[in-house]
Amino acid sequence: MPPFSLNFLICLFAFTFIKIFFLKTILNEQQLAIIIRRLSHQVLENNINLANTVFIGLQPRGIFVSDQMIQVIRQLVAPEKVQYGLLDITFYRDDVRNQIHVPNHTDIPFSIENKNVVLIDDVLYTGRTIRAALDALLDFGRPAKVELCVLIDRRFSRQLPIQPDYTGRSIDSIVSQKVKVFWKERDGKEEVVLL
Repeated sequence: MPPFSLNFLICLFAFTFIKIFFLKTILNEQQLAIIIRRLSHQVLENNINLANTVFIGLQPRGIFVSDQMIQVIRQLVAPEKVQYGLLDITFYRDDVRNQIHVPNHTDIPFSIENKNVVLIDDVLYTGRTIRAALDALLDFGRPAKVELCVLIDRRFSRQLPIQPDYTGRSIDSIVSQKVKVFWKERDGKEEVVLL
């Protein structure tokens, strides 16, 4: 009797085939760490006066990037100077009625009135998530300036005139492809792949 069943070997072959031919790694764990560090330095370089700057991670996937960036920034400056919040944009989305969305927690324990706001998200695709975030921000005040920091910019897929101020990696992809960001806290590994 063979040590592996035929079904097991077929599944193993199928998984290997899919991984080789359909998953293209854009960023591995080491590259991801370097890019997050670079983005943190760039944002800090342009917003050195943290008294007028706040950082807001977009729920649900942007908080994995923003948490790591804020950790780096807090190592570079006095941690108490860093104002960091989380924003849920579920009910500001223009597709909220098309599917069921589970809202996340918004936590902005400071005023954004006349502040420089740095929005942080994982992937910029059509721009609709950022449009919703801008609408949601207005419920918390009128910022002096809003900057956008994204890990991945899918450049040629925009449906709205929204561009990032800080970009980890720009990629060209077709509409049928998806960018998936894996995080240790959620997925057990850190990498960015193109499906």
